[in-house]
Amino acid sequence: MPAQALLQRLNIPLLANGVSLLSHAPDGPGPAAFLRCCSPIDGAVIAEVPRMTPAQADAAAERAHAAYLRWRLVPAPRRGELVRLLGDELRAHKQALAELVTLEVGKVSAEGLGEVQEMIDICDFAVGLSRQLHGLTIASERPGHRMMETWQPLGVVGVITAFNFPVAVWAWNAALALVCGDAVLWKPSEKAPLCALAVQALFERACQRFGESDLTRDLSQVVLGLADVGQALVEHPRLALISATGSTGMGRAVGQRVAARFGRCLLELGGNNAIIVTPSADLDLAVRAVAFAAAGTAGQRCTSARRLVVHEAVYDALLGRLQGAYASFKIGAPQDEGTLLGPLIDQAAFAAMQAALAQARLEGGQVTGGERVLMQQYPNAFYVSAALVEMPAQTDLVRHETFAPILYVLKYQTLAQAIDLNNDVPQGLSSAIFTTDLREAETFMSVAGSDCGIANVNLGTSGAEIGGAFGGEKETGGGRESGSDAWKGYMRRATNTINYSGELPLAQGVRFDI
Repeated sequence: MPAQALLQRLNIPLLANGVSLLSHAPDGPGPAAFLRCCSPIDGAVIAEVPRMTPAQADAAAERAHAAYLRWRLVPAPRRGELVRLLGDELRAHKQALAELVTLEVGKVSAEGLGEVQEMIDICDFAVGLSRQLHGLTIASERPGHRMMETWQPLGVVGVITAFNFPVAVWAWNAALALVCGDAVLWKPSEKAPLCALAVQALFERACQRFGESDLTRDLSQVVLGLADVGQALVEHPRLALISATGSTGMGRAVGQRVAARFGRCLLELGGNNAIIVTPSADLDLAVRAVAFAAAGTAGQRCTSARRLVVHEAVYDALLGRLQGAYASFKIGAPQDEGTLLGPLIDQAAFAAMQAALAQARLEGGQVTGGERVLMQQYPNAFYVSAALVEMPAQTDLVRHETFAPILYVLKYQTLAQAIDLNNDVPQGLSSAIFTTDLREAETFMSVAGSDCGIANVNLGTSGAEIGGAFGGEKETGGGRESGSDAWKGYMRRATNTINYSGELPLAQGVRFDI
């Protein structure tokens, strides 16, 4: 479907020339430039959107703070009602939004639909959570006293998202932030502004149905721009939390700037995820899981499998099956039926992939696949075959995350060696082991096993459910989003002590008699 028709279905305001606009005019004289949206499917320009300035981002932050001051007073279950209505809008527009995800970032249709479903799921989770933002009652050592722990709204949450999950990561943050009583300011990737505008349009429809415009005005805003706009948000004192998804380099810069003003960070950064295949593994299961984890989303997930660590006893058997699976992938336009491998996001991603493969060859790696395909049909887009690279050792190249469908394959002899390989990278997001040996599985999940935030058994590294907290360790950033108790990151904790006696005993037996 043409971009303009999709945008109209999603109620994004349009000018006659196809330029998308925000729901309200940016402050000041107007944007200094535009962001040009190009589809990775064929490289065609699909829209231009106004690019905001840092001053306009500052003004949006002030509006968001005013919205927070109103919203924090609304009872949490009532706040959950707005998120329920947002989930309804997402259900009603799931197909159109998924098609826009496919158009703007090149995800195959099934993955685009899955991303929108993830938004719906986190809305459902957050609605239930709105009645469970519970604290603790704590025993006091002082007679006639009660201690308790309460959780209060935090403030404005700045959400900076990457192109590869252009809508779901916002929902992970926004659904929780909204029920926790916070306002949201969203700086999407400059490669995916249309998806952000579409989600904002759906959010505004939910606000209309909520029926209290004074409460929901400026509660969620989209700030479109480049790094200077992101920096303005990161440095703004009104933003209590910055949730940033992207590269390790970006996260390091964000973390330092937020720390300088004593703000909070939630960082979701790089991943260099390994799958271990043991001698007892179900190889048919392993092949299917590895194929999706390594090649799904054209290897452009932070949870994509980058390394395959295989026991020498099953190495040849597994590699042969995996090569057969890779040869069967249908590569093509992501909206076409049966396509499994769509395009890379842009030329820079292709160049990085080719540079990594060239270096692998220099280091003795045996490369299968990885070449550009469909050039005649799509001269301005970058489709590739997924690459398998047999490496003699885990080198610095292998330790570096390349955001492309490259899977480095390594041999191991003992489980301890495999776990060492798994952990011997700067990143610590996701990991997996394929085994039918209970001892191996439990060792992998123990303190002596994987050091990642996600450690799976008999499934791949990607495709996490929203019920669990999502995030990783080391250079992955340490942040946690989505399920479990990740909601606590969007609130502030207060310890309260109530004296209901007529006495004034001091803790630790201290006496101060006057």
